[in-house]
Amino acid sequence: MSYQIPSATPSLEELARRQQNVVTASQLRARGVPPRVVSGHCRSGGPWQRLLPRVYLLQEGLPTPEQRMWAALLYAEQNGREADRREGAVITGAAALALYGFSAVPRLPAVTGVEVLVPRQRRLRDVGEVRIRRTARELEAREVHGLACAPIARAVADALRDWTESGVLESGLLGPRLLRSVLGEAVTAPAGAERPVCRVGELITELREAGLVGMPRIRAALDELLASERQSVLSRLGELVDEWLLPVPLAAPELRMRGGTFVAVPDLYWPQVGVAVEVDSALRCVSEGEAAWVRTGQHRMEYLGVRVVYVTGTRVAAEPDAVGEELRQAFVAGGTDVVQLLVTEG
Repeated sequence: MSYQIPSATPSLEELARRQQNVVTASQLRARGVPPRVVSGHCRSGGPWQRLLPRVYLLQEGLPTPEQRMWAALLYAEQNGREADRREGAVITGAAALALYGFSAVPRLPAVTGVEVLVPRQRRLRDVGEVRIRRTARELEAREVHGLACAPIARAVADALRDWTESGVLESGLLGPRLLRSVLGEAVTAPAGAERPVCRVGELITELREAGLVGMPRIRAALDELLASERQSVLSRLGELVDEWLLPVPLAAPELRMRGGTFVAVPDLYWPQVGVAVEVDSALRCVSEGEAAWVRTGQHRMEYLGVRVVYVTGTRVAAEPDAVGEELRQAFVAGGTDVVQLLVTEG
């Protein structure tokens, strides 16, 4: 039988180093620092200072932006009862985007409010610059500069929701160009920046959960982002068609039956063999209604004998040769008893 030796509790010095000199009352108590000493050290002219309820900075002077983030996170994590026992909390919104390094949001020193996401059942209140946002979903955390942050898609959605609720979007302070930049940086990191990004589908899901996709400004920026992403994938598909020596397909033709009944508008179509290519609908559909419309068209094509090849932008980027071979095989095989269709080029 094997035993796991419990790790030793870090000393106050080590803990302070990990948390950039920001600690909680319970952490101090667990390391033998009595409340009267804490109170004495936090008096005017003392070496420590109280940043938030039960959260202290073990130094003099103004806290750095990172120390302010640590204070907000520790305030939301602590339960104030047992030493070093915490419940989940992650930094989200504009503060998280600043930590991730988004160029479209104010730099970290200029961030004046810190949104912290916590489970719905937590009993916490806003205090100082800390704003508590609750969620019924399981928290996900990404470590950024040692701090727990919400995933990029969630952080973007929370930032946009905060700007919406505070009237920043309607006031015009966040113009269309800046809004497009925030969404664009979420899915594509700027050149030379080494940071995570999210998939377009994840971003749409979070914006939909936040009830933001119906806002005209956000929807317009999102549509522009989707169009740009789709065009990039379609351009790469065009290159694969050339590389695999396939005939040039029609781009976005309208397919109808001989009686005029609408069938679909595939992304690419080879009428001579009855083969269509559909790029992932996550780059095409924001609402469930739009997705249902696209799926219906795809089902109609398949029912009428058209061979439909489904590709995703992720796979085109990661496995171009496999996608090219799949297109070649589909072209060679062609459709099956394809009903004669009227084709109008897009």
